[in-house]
Parts: sequence; C-alpha cells; structure tokens
Amino acid sequence: MKYSVMVEYALHSLVYLIDVPPNESIGIKDLSEFQGLSETYLSKVLGKMSKEGIVSSVSGVKGGYRLNKKPEDITFWDVVRAVEGEDPIFQCKNIKANFAYQNTNQKCESCSGQSNCTINSVMLEAEEQMRNYLRSKTIAWLEEELLRTLPRQQIEEAKDFFKKRNS
Repeated sequence: MKYSVMVEYALHSLVYLIDVPPNESIGIKDLSEFQGLSETYLSKVLGKMSKEGIVSSVSGVKGGYRLNKKPEDITFWDVVRAVEGEDPIFQCKNIKANFAYQNTNQKCESCSGQSNCTINSVMLEAEEQMRNYLRSKTIAWLEEELLRTLPRQQIEEAKDFFKKRNS
C-alpha cells in the first residue's frame, strides 16, 4: 500500500496555512519554495484540496490559498480522499471465479464490497479501520504534535519565512 507524495505535500501545506488570518492567503510561490517543489506540482495538490472544500483559492496579486475549514474539522482522511480519491487500495480481480478446481456452474459476484469473497472482505475491513484512524487525526492535532516535537528554532524559522513574504 502506498499513498503518493502528494498526500505529504498536502498535509504540510495545510500546516503552513493554519495561522493565515481569514482575510489573507499564502501564495503558491511561497508555499512551493518553502517545500522545495515546483509551483505546478503544488498547484495540482492544492487544486484537488480546493475542489473538496478543504482550502480556498484567492485570485489577484495578493492571491494564494487559505484554509476553508477550521483545522480541527480537517482530518487526514479528508486530505487522502481529496488527493488520492476514494477507490479501495485493494482491487479484487475475482480470481475465485477462475480457480481450476471450482465448480464451473458457480459464478462469483464481482467483488464490490457486497461479495462473498473472504479475501476481499478482509482487505476492505482493514482499509476501513485505517480510514477510521485517519479520520481521528486532524490538522489541529498535527499542529499540536509539531509544536510539541519540533525544535522551537525550526518553528520560528518557518513562521518568519511566511511573515517576511506577506509583509
């Protein structure tokens, strides 16, 4: 199982947007420069989150992005779903129906979650447990963890970077 690096960039971007006042935004150039990636790539990430209502974009010279929801209302699952979509990680290929020793008169339903395929059921249940865990972690929680664990100097440098850009 693997989520793309877009999820990580999305989560980091949201952390940087937490302290942005409601009537301001952070430009894509600043966000991408701070994370060391291209504006085009980060625009795709933020575009996906904007489409899902997690962030909003502001047009114009002072334009950029800002949170569209409170940090405590944005879960890790919201971000994963916005960036990766909702398709199950495990994709059942209905192999059960192709077993040589299986009765050819029996037809296995397509494994869509309603199936009697035990392997698919276990995998989907595991994915749901992971989703529930990701739903329990919010961007507000992430900020608290970072403030608790990161060196104070690193936090201040990040805040200073964005303050200088926006003044």
